[in-house]
Amino acid sequence: MNAMTQTPATVSAFAWVPDFAKGHVRDLRVRWALEEASLPYGTAKLSPGENAGAYRDQQPFGQVPAYRDGEVEMFESGAIVLHIAERSEALMPRDAAGRARVLTWMFCALNTMEIPIGSLADIDIFNAGAAWTKERRPAVEAWARKRLAELALRLGDNDYLDGDRFTAGDLLMTDVLRNAPAALLAEQPKLAAYVERCMARPAFQKALAAQMADFTGSPPPGWN
Repeated sequence: MNAMTQTPATVSAFAWVPDFAKGHVRDLRVRWALEEASLPYGTAKLSPGENAGAYRDQQPFGQVPAYRDGEVEMFESGAIVLHIAERSEALMPRDAAGRARVLTWMFCALNTMEIPIGSLADIDIFNAGAAWTKERRPAVEAWARKRLAELALRLGDNDYLDGDRFTAGDLLMTDVLRNAPAALLAEQPKLAAYVERCMARPAFQKALAAQMADFTGSPPPGWN
């Protein structure tokens, strides 16, 4: 089906988040995929507290994004990006071997890489100052550092994970890596350059600007 004849997708997004989360909420992944695929979409903005009630029918955990496009209704950003990639050769080749490589890198991003990097964010941001983090952080940092070094070795001098072609695997991997502590990522110059290269893509810049423009809501009462 031609993109011009498709029902525009709707992606749920928060109308307000704390400053540290702006530009990092996971609807960005879906927006980026839609931009790369040249597929139209709109957003359903959720004000604070609106991710309860009826919204749980779309997203049982109250998170974003939830997604619908006239054909399917989904949640989980990785699954949605896969759905979009399967509709666009811009994100996933059509041959079986190429598709398998992209799927492998997508799952690698969301499992092998995001778990240690997300664990560091949990320590440094969401549990900052908690007594247990002082003992736990060195081991988690070593875990993340090991995975970053292994990924850098695999990337080598390639522009992208699949050689010279950007895919949905790069999209998810970049969104994961840009949440790594800057000092850790800087230890792997090839990975740092890779992240900058992917973030310089016009589709990423457009998706990021769109997410930032949607943050027009007010903080919930009592937010400091």
